[in-house]
Amino acid sequence: TDFDSKKKRKVAEIYQALNSDPIDVATLRRMAISEGGLLTDEIRCKVWPKLLSVNTDDLPPLPGKELREDNKDYQQVLLDVGRSLRRFPPGMPDEQREGLQEELIDIILHVLKRNPQLHYYQGYHDIVVTFLLVVGDRLATALVEKLSTHHLRDFMDPTMDNTKHILNYLMPIIDQVNPEVHDFMQSAEVGTIFALSWLITWFGHVLSDFRHVVRLYDFFLACHPLMPIYFAAVIVLYREQEVLDCECDMASVHHLLSQIPQDLPYEALISKAGDLFVQFPPSKLAREAAQQQAERTAASTFKDFELASVQQRPDTVLRQRFRERQRREERFRGEERTKSILTKPRTNRFVKLAVMGLTVALGAAALAVVKSALEWAPKFELQIFP
Repeated sequence: TDFDSKKKRKVAEIYQALNSDPIDVATLRRMAISEGGLLTDEIRCKVWPKLLSVNTDDLPPLPGKELREDNKDYQQVLLDVGRSLRRFPPGMPDEQREGLQEELIDIILHVLKRNPQLHYYQGYHDIVVTFLLVVGDRLATALVEKLSTHHLRDFMDPTMDNTKHILNYLMPIIDQVNPEVHDFMQSAEVGTIFALSWLITWFGHVLSDFRHVVRLYDFFLACHPLMPIYFAAVIVLYREQEVLDCECDMASVHHLLSQIPQDLPYEALISKAGDLFVQFPPSKLAREAAQQQAERTAASTFKDFELASVQQRPDTVLRQRFRERQRREERFRGEERTKSILTKPRTNRFVKLAVMGLTVALGAAALAVVKSALEWAPKFELQIFP
């Protein structure tokens, strides 16, 4: 079938990228972002370490039980892991699941012990268990440690200040695309706390189908640390009619949005989130998202984490993908494409875009993606290791 042939071609392209010298990380990012993601856990075991720049030939030894002694986080971790039954495949034998839960506790305590600047938060175990189930305990330990000191670092600060700051990007993204939904949510004073568990668990806590969780992890690992908040925004935008039909009060809107649908069109939403990142990069939204905190987020230190060359940057991969789709759509839709990009009907922004011209506006957005890491104050030595 056509689907099988596409899958075979994708698998071949992934292995070709893995076997090239040097490894073609740009292609691996593109494969992780594009439809279907990385397809199988076997492939994820090979590609996820490359996306996180983890050397699989030099993995740390497995953590030991001695970490549990006099550990200030042990009791909380034990409680959270004990409540994680739904994160394991249905039908898994109790003995196997209990063994994995023990490994999960050890991985978490190991990362915290080695990185005293990191602080455990409830929901962290939802991310760790995803890696454990996909790649096994030893590789999961290395991947989670790298992830915790980069993408997840803001969630592991002593306070929630930086986490709140990242949540502050949600409304400006929605505002750029659909001001009616934005204004309705502002009138309801719903805030952004409904998306907190989405963000800090990379949706692992709220999605019941493990296939959807790992598909999102493919996407997030290949992208900028702020991509989960863009994905949160596209979920809200996708539910536009439900939101606008809701009673305009905090309790009603919060209840609606906090109940995430399980039958979302994940591939379409992933594609849309990538497009929005290119059109409205973090650097364009920073002022609206309390810019005074921008320098203290993991997003600001992502420059240090980018791999090898400019061609391998996730921003570049997303931008190229966006341009390719744009060219295809322009051939078929012509001026309709212009209307869809100019989605904000407010006069002042419309006039600005009209004056700049569509091509210039898109060019500026693309340029902002390229420069975003530099603009976000990469003070790595001072910020990550206080």
